[in-house]
Amino acid sequence: MTHTPDIQRPDKELVAGLAKVGSATASAELCNMGVRDVQILGPVPYTRGRAIAGPALTLQFMPKREDLYGGKEYDEPEKQLHRHVLYHVQEGDIVVVDARGDMSSGIFGEMMLTYFAGRGGAGMVIDGCIRDASEAYKLDIGFWMRGTTPNYHTQTNIMPFAVNVPIACGGSLVCPGDIIIADDDGAVVVPITLAPELLERASKHAGWEEFSKFRLSQGGDLRKYYPLTPEVEEEYQAWKVQKESDNSAV
Repeated sequence: MTHTPDIQRPDKELVAGLAKVGSATASAELCNMGVRDVQILGPVPYTRGRAIAGPALTLQFMPKREDLYGGKEYDEPEKQLHRHVLYHVQEGDIVVVDARGDMSSGIFGEMMLTYFAGRGGAGMVIDGCIRDASEAYKLDIGFWMRGTTPNYHTQTNIMPFAVNVPIACGGSLVCPGDIIIADDDGAVVVPITLAPELLERASKHAGWEEFSKFRLSQGGDLRKYYPLTPEVEEEYQAWKVQKESDNSAV
């Protein structure tokens, strides 16, 4: 079983900017950049209304093999490898867990989730389950996961195997330090090397999309305003100037 050192965290302004982008825009723009599908498929939002972004701390589970994980971990808590990913948590981090889609193992329970929240963690993306759900939902963190279970993490089929290594979560490759964007549409992984370009592209996208939505709400022609066509570019630029003037006057 493997425990790898801490991640290198990205600039906080970059992360804050990506949090405003949203998973849908991020997915579309990354597809345009050549990364076809960044959705973490399986985990769904259990804390509706949250929109977060943050660097990924990763935890990998493997099929349980009793000679490697035989039940003594509760006599010696430091053998509980899933604890170790939490030791790295800093404000704004997101723990991403490849729990193999297992529905009978609660990866974290109330006490460890309380610790995670106390450390300032933003949320968890788990291809599996948690336990102690009624208490977990009281915490100020977001959950994207497959479900809940009364079982503890190694009670049935899987065992924690590695911390802060590349994992396959919900069919997507997540490397430690990649940025996760998660909201009501789901969770996506942003390769850290592409994050600055994504933010630049997404910012431009958000600008014209706001104008487009405004015009469509007024009954504007869908063929002209979504996506924007060259014939309305001058109108869009004038709207941008007026909007900037209005904002500066406030």
